[in-house]
Amino acid sequence: MSPAGGAALAPAGATGTATSHNAELTPRDFAAIAAIMHEDARIALSEAKTTLVQSRLARRLREHGLSRYSDYIALIQSDPKERHAMVVALTTNHTHFFREPHHFDHFRETVLPVLKRKQGPIRIWSAGCSSGEEVYTIAMCLLGTDRTSASWLRNADVRLLATDIAPHVVESVQRGFYAEQAANGVPEPYRSTWMRPAPGGFVMAEEARQLVTAKVLNLFEPWPLKAAYDIIFCRNVMIYFGDPAKEELEDRFVNQLAPGAHLYIGHSERLIGPAASRMRSCGHTIYQRPEVH
Repeated sequence: MSPAGGAALAPAGATGTATSHNAELTPRDFAAIAAIMHEDARIALSEAKTTLVQSRLARRLREHGLSRYSDYIALIQSDPKERHAMVVALTTNHTHFFREPHHFDHFRETVLPVLKRKQGPIRIWSAGCSSGEEVYTIAMCLLGTDRTSASWLRNADVRLLATDIAPHVVESVQRGFYAEQAANGVPEPYRSTWMRPAPGGFVMAEEARQLVTAKVLNLFEPWPLKAAYDIIFCRNVMIYFGDPAKEELEDRFVNQLAPGAHLYIGHSERLIGPAASRMRSCGHTIYQRPEVH
């Protein structure tokens, strides 16, 4: 998944031209870039990421005909569009279908029966959705293992929101297309029931796509969310933030949850600050907001 509703910093594949790739990223340049990343996306970059940042931004320098990172920093300070492009360039997206399967076991066995009995709208949010494997895994769990098991959705008001900071991955969610290698991670009978063969891979069935709305959203900007949510997934996102940002975001998630609702976070993450005392643990990295009595 992805920081600020985007993803994890990771090594780049592109090296750029010799000029841009070999440009020196000075400590001063790195500090300026790190400050912008923290200000815009609350991502905490340590100096250990210097080589990764240099490699990732080489292509941006090349595209703008620049040979010095100081010149690129001057550009992003005056060009909001390129500034956002830099934030996206410094994030990458890693996810797969049914990742951390114990979450989906809990969702199907404990949460789904309650949702099926609920009167009123059902709202689920995949925050930091990356390319959409998580939200479509949730959709398939809702739909069930065959078309008969999906019949309950015909009379239910169910909406899945998928958000990410990177526009290109949000577009991937909207397309709902996945390469065959990615689809191999979908167990039967979910795969044969809810994924349709397409050139080069598979496309999610219309029943799944109709449940999902994908939007670009920075998690540290205002949320245009009116409803209280029944489920929030935000997994492997907060590991890239410092504790103050984690504390702020987790508390906002709790505020967005309805009483009795659940929050799923990544396997190496934990709740801190006010959120820790406001939520009840009900499994590894699974939390519930207590009911109001």
